[in-house]
Amino acid sequence: MAKKRANGEGSIRKRSDGRWEGRYTVGHDPVTGKQIFKNVLGKTQTEVKAKLAAKLAEAQKIDVVVSDKMTVGDWCDTWLETFEKPNMRASTYESYEGNIRLHVKPGIGDLTLSKVTTLDLQKFFNALLTDGRIERKESKNKPKGLSVKTVGNIRTMLYSAFDKAVAEHLILTNPVAGCKLPKREKQEMKTMPVEDLGRFFAEAKASGKFEFYYVEFSTGLRRGELLGLKWEDVDYAKKTLTIRRQVIRVQGHIEEGPLKTKNAYRTVAIGDDVIAILKDLQEREEKRSPYLFPSPNGGPQDPDSVLPMFKRILKRAGLPEMRFHDCRHTVSVLALSNGVDYKTLSAMLGHYSVAFTLDVYGHVTDDMKRDAADKVSGVLKGAV
Repeated sequence: MAKKRANGEGSIRKRSDGRWEGRYTVGHDPVTGKQIFKNVLGKTQTEVKAKLAAKLAEAQKIDVVVSDKMTVGDWCDTWLETFEKPNMRASTYESYEGNIRLHVKPGIGDLTLSKVTTLDLQKFFNALLTDGRIERKESKNKPKGLSVKTVGNIRTMLYSAFDKAVAEHLILTNPVAGCKLPKREKQEMKTMPVEDLGRFFAEAKASGKFEFYYVEFSTGLRRGELLGLKWEDVDYAKKTLTIRRQVIRVQGHIEEGPLKTKNAYRTVAIGDDVIAILKDLQEREEKRSPYLFPSPNGGPQDPDSVLPMFKRILKRAGLPEMRFHDCRHTVSVLALSNGVDYKTLSAMLGHYSVAFTLDVYGHVTDDMKRDAADKVSGVLKGAV
C-alpha cells in the first residue's frame, strides 16, 4: 500500500498546458477520509517551488506531537482554564464548564484533536438535538433533545475552542466551520394587556410582592438587575435608579456579578409614583438589608425563585402564563405606544445597540402605523 502523505508534504509537476503545478495536502475529507490536496501554479518551476515552499512552511507549523496525543476533551479543558477563564464572567464560565463536562466529553471527548472532522462534529450536534437532554427529575416531561439555542451555544463555544487550536498550531483548519444547525424559531413575544395589570397588581400585593413588580413594570429591568438594586442606587432628588450590578447564581451560590454589557450600566428615570412606593418600602425594610428586594435572610434573592413566584401570582389572578422576561417586553411596548423613540428605549433597557432594539420591537411600530392609518381612514370615510 502506498504511504499516505502527511499534512504539508508536496510534489511538483509540469502540466500539459505548459504551466508548473505544486500540490500539497491539507487534511482529510470529513466524509470519505481521503486526503485533501491544494495546489499552486506558476509559469516556471522556480516560481512554483517558491510558492510551494511558503505553503509547506505554513502547514508544517502544526505541532503534530501534541495534537496527535491530545483529545478534544483535554483541549477543551486547557482552552477554558488557560485562555478563557481569566477574562470570563463567572456565570459564562459555569455554563461553558457544564457544557464541556455534560455534553462535549461524553460525546466527542475521546476523539483525537488532530483527527476530529466536520462529520464527527455534525453527528455530535445532531445527536444533541435529538437526544441530548440530561435525565433529571425536573426534565422528566420535556423533549429528549436539547433546544436549537442550547446546541447553538455549544457550537459557538466549540468554534472558539477549535479556533484557538488553529492559532496554537495544533490543527490546520477549524472543523466546526462547516457544521450546520436548524434555524432557531423566534419565541413569541408576549405582553400583559393594560387591562390585566390591575388584577395582577392586586394579587401581587396580596402575595407581598407589589413593590417588586411595580418597579419592574415601570422600568423593564432584567431579572438580575432588579434583584441587584440597593438603596444606595436610588436618588430621590434626581428621580433615578442607577443599575450597577446584577444578582446571579454561580455553582449553587447566590452572589453579585457584573452586568451583561457595558450599556447595561445605566441610570433609569422613575416617576413620582415609583418614588412614593420606594420611600414607603425603604422606611419598612432598609434596616433589614441593603437590597431593595432581598431574600428572607437579608441577602441577595435567588434569581431562580423569581419565575415560580411570578407564575403563582399569574395563576391566582386568573391570567395566562408568560415568562418574567415578558414584563420587560410589556414595558417596551407601552413605551413605544406612548411615543418613546427607539434610542431612548434602547438606553432605558440597556441594549447593546439601537439596531438590536429595532430588530426586537420593529413590528410594534409597524402595528402602530397600521392602526394610525386605519384611524385616519375612519375619519375620512366619516367625512364623505
